[in-house]
Amino acid sequence: MNKVFPIDPPTPLPIPLYLHRVRAGFPSPADDHLERRLDLNEHVVKHPSATYYVRAQGDSMEQHGIHDGDLLIVDRALEAINGDVVIAVVDGSLVCKVLDLRRRQLLSGNPQFPPISILEDMDLVIEGVVTHSLRYHRCSV
Repeated sequence: MNKVFPIDPPTPLPIPLYLHRVRAGFPSPADDHLERRLDLNEHVVKHPSATYYVRAQGDSMEQHGIHDGDLLIVDRALEAINGDVVIAVVDGSLVCKVLDLRRRQLLSGNPQFPPISILEDMDLVIEGVVTHSLRYHRCSV
């Protein structure tokens, strides 16, 4: 994790949301298939003043669907619960991990990265809960 971007109040940007889900291909742009318009800000940002973006770095969370370069949407207003993907500051380092309250650990999604035990004397701050991740899928040429 290297950059944190606070979110200004969301600017409405309604985009068509089609009624049918697609397995492959693209839905017909015909108006009769249009269910409604979806504002992505309304869909992913529930607490604008407590939400920020951060880019994932590395491969420690790949088994949880978070890849290097993904844009994470983090909500500070949510109380982190067992199993949440969180952004935490551990002894001064910003990390993205799964919170395991039962075993008092922060877990990665890659067996090459061992769990981080949550110790009493540890400097640990949960900076927020990752609610969504965005990934760019287009191949660069």
